[in-house]
Amino acid sequence: MSKFNILYHEMVPEHILVPAEEEEEVLKALNLSKNQLPKIRKSDPVIKSLEKITGDIEPGRIIKIVRKSRTSGIATIYRMVIGE
Repeated sequence: MSKFNILYHEMVPEHILVPAEEEEEVLKALNLSKNQLPKIRKSDPVIKSLEKITGDIEPGRIIKIVRKSRTSGIATIYRMVIGE
């Protein structure tokens, strides 16, 4: 049985690790602190799959999620990775 990469499933929105040097710009544009962002666990299956591509993702990093929206076309949200 082959393993399926969840990131390629049509129902999973695109997840992008925000480069560390761009995190401050994102937070400034949103007028938020990291702790105010919605959270996503490091143990989340999407984060596990993303780590296979980008390498280890430490807690505190920001993930950009781009999903299709019926009302706005494309919706972009950000989440902060937290521990297990």
